[in-house]
Amino acid sequence: MWFYRALLRLYPVSFRHEYGGELLGMVAERRAATSGVFGVAWFWIGTMLDVVASALAVHWDLLKQDLRQGFRSLRNAPAFAVTAVVVIALGVGANAAAFSVADYVFLRPLPFPNADRLVTVWERPPEYSMLQPSPANVADWERQSTSFDAIGAYNLQSWPMLGGAAPDQISVASVRGPLLDILGVAPYLGRLPSAEEVLRGARVAVLSYGLWQSDFGADPHVVGRSITINGGPVTVAGVMPRSFAFPDRTVRLWAPMDVTEATDTDRTNNWFYVVARLKAGRTVGQAQRDMDRVAGDLARLYPQADGSIGANVMSLRDTYAFSTASRNRSLLEALCGAALCVLLITCANLASLLLVRALARRREIAVRAALGAGRERLIRQLLTESLMLAIAGGALGVGLAFVALPLLNQLVPDGLPMTQLPTVDLRVLAVAALLSVVTGIGFGVIPAVRVGRGSSFEGLRDDVRSGGGRRSRLRATLVVVEVAASVVLLVSAGLLFRAMLRVRAVDPGFRQEQVLTLRTELPYFRYWSVDRRSAFYQRVLEETRAIPGVTAAGYTSFLPMKMGGGIWKASASPDTVTHHASLRYITPGYFDAMQIRLMRGRRLSDADGHTAPNTAVVSESFAKELWPGRDPIGQRFNIAFADRTVVGIAREVRTRGPERVAEPQVYLPYAQMQDSSMMFYAPKDLAIRSTLPPAALVPMVRRIVREVDPSQSVTDVEPLSAIVASQTASREVQVRVLIAFAAIAFLLAGIGLHGLLAFAVSQRRQEMAVRMALGARPRQIVTMILSQGGGLALAGIIPGAFAGYAAGRIMSSILAGVEPFDAPTFIVAVVLCVGMVVAGSAIPAVRAIRVSPSSVMRSE
Repeated sequence: MWFYRALLRLYPVSFRHEYGGELLGMVAERRAATSGVFGVAWFWIGTMLDVVASALAVHWDLLKQDLRQGFRSLRNAPAFAVTAVVVIALGVGANAAAFSVADYVFLRPLPFPNADRLVTVWERPPEYSMLQPSPANVADWERQSTSFDAIGAYNLQSWPMLGGAAPDQISVASVRGPLLDILGVAPYLGRLPSAEEVLRGARVAVLSYGLWQSDFGADPHVVGRSITINGGPVTVAGVMPRSFAFPDRTVRLWAPMDVTEATDTDRTNNWFYVVARLKAGRTVGQAQRDMDRVAGDLARLYPQADGSIGANVMSLRDTYAFSTASRNRSLLEALCGAALCVLLITCANLASLLLVRALARRREIAVRAALGAGRERLIRQLLTESLMLAIAGGALGVGLAFVALPLLNQLVPDGLPMTQLPTVDLRVLAVAALLSVVTGIGFGVIPAVRVGRGSSFEGLRDDVRSGGGRRSRLRATLVVVEVAASVVLLVSAGLLFRAMLRVRAVDPGFRQEQVLTLRTELPYFRYWSVDRRSAFYQRVLEETRAIPGVTAAGYTSFLPMKMGGGIWKASASPDTVTHHASLRYITPGYFDAMQIRLMRGRRLSDADGHTAPNTAVVSESFAKELWPGRDPIGQRFNIAFADRTVVGIAREVRTRGPERVAEPQVYLPYAQMQDSSMMFYAPKDLAIRSTLPPAALVPMVRRIVREVDPSQSVTDVEPLSAIVASQTASREVQVRVLIAFAAIAFLLAGIGLHGLLAFAVSQRRQEMAVRMALGARPRQIVTMILSQGGGLALAGIIPGAFAGYAAGRIMSSILAGVEPFDAPTFIVAVVLCVGMVVAGSAIPAVRAIRVSPSSVMRSE
């Protein structure tokens, strides 16, 4: 009968104890009456099925009883129930939303087949950890490396497009090599460009799903259709799937790159992005060692160009996580840390609430135990109530995550190859369910087990001592943990807030007010020569400057903080060390429009034409690098395939955002570009300074551009101040989110502290009554309550301050010069915590002094 005894364990303990012996006797009699092998086998099968079905029915019946009892119990304590549900909802909602974003950015695999074999390859000069490679180096890598199945490259450009629903300016990835084949995604319609088409730069293109939908009305016969891209005819070869985005969500078309023999041998211009697929079985480390060998060989073959250039191999996932999203990575990590702090406080708060609730019900539980309820039955009841709270809090938390996600999605970098933003999907729901179970059920077990250990007589005898001893220390410890975690969040949010203010105060090197910017990117096929582009620029600039209120206008290759500009190698002579600088071609009037101060020399003017000697204006840092201790005016150096003479020194401009150090800068006159070359650097961004509101200029400038060239599109119309503000937008969103998390933690800690003190006062009513009967004054009672709260706060503030300092050191890379120990931030955090203690202690203190000694003594 050992098997039946084992089956009986499927029943609840109470049921087993009450009916187990009787059932065992009945089954023994039936077993004795059974004979034969098949009869015995059938007997045990039938018995097992009967026990399983019966046990499930008994458990379900008990669960219904527990649910009814739990509902009545929570209905009788609405304040506790609402508080517990809100606490769980805040913790689950904050962490579910943070997980959704972190999962999207850091954990979710890239949407490409065998994405773990995709890598990026970069040049590694001494000044940078990663630099776009030159075309000639990419060609050598392809020939000499042994770790890759294939190497592809691309470059991003913005081209005008005709042939769709309307003229449009679209972001295009110019592809070299089998890039799209390397990614391994089949087209939704049509085909990918063949290797031969890519090699000769054929005029074929693949549309993104979004472009196909928006500009071609999802025409199923779009394949083979001719459209005009960048001034020339292009045949649509295919349409990529809806989920495909590469290298980011902004690219809407992929076309073979038009490369020439001169391009293939160029080692001075770095403008490729390289993606490769590892051979099966190869690792990133093996590929890195292989590329170190190749880079060493190239350094010996080309010491002038590649003498100090290494190679850097990264997995594509790491490239997106650490490079493309580098500016947001630390912010997102801080966000996840804040969410975990909120979860920690939630757990501590909930455990404290459940413990206090269980202790307050000792008398009720003792009565039930005295009436025959076993320990298992009592624990089941308490856990059922915890489960009800967890489900309600988890559901509300998922709702909060839905509300919070649109705000958090602003932290997602645009450069990720995913078309859909984070949503509350099954993964997030699973995390929310897990958190609900951990916080609701997990922390409900401890109070349940503790209460279940007590005897019925202890609960019936007296509940005065129930608030003291180890239980009191446990609750106090939980409050201390909450206060410490709150200090960490307050300090972290304060440091980031101070950093945001510092970033806002950074002088970018130009004046952003009253400047309208827009882009007129001229198509290559109609503006292949400098003369043609000059005619367009001059007429647009002349008519724009003639608008009443316009004080200056000028073109540049790339506006600061919008597009960094290419990094070019520069040297004062063939024998000197090669330096790097950001390069821009500009028209006269650009410095005036941006109000970039000229420190010495002169600005570039119309006199710096293609027949005049090559000239340049350089930044102060560039001049110090190439000619330390010497007058840079009149010095000659080589950049962009020609020797130049320095005619002016300009102030430093932060071209890559207010948080990045200004890099050496070279400004060249656009008229000294070569025909049919460096079209990527042709001036395209127009800056207009005026006394009018920027929006008032837009119709007039559009009309001017339309009159100069009716087919020319005008895009990227926005004030310069909006471009600058966009650089700090993600930081500001993160600061707001972190402040919200800190406020939640602060609120939860206040709830925990208030709950502890209120419970302590209720448990010490007799002591208070005796003290007041013996002559204690209300002030002394209030001081006693405040001292208790102050002691807990102090115990939490001190370790919290140290932990906050450690968190500041971890976040130092995003603090923009704010020290991890920032005195004003720590003072504000401590003052807020002290205020929380006073506020949390006030109501219990008032209740304490309202205790009537006579009524308490009579009740006791």
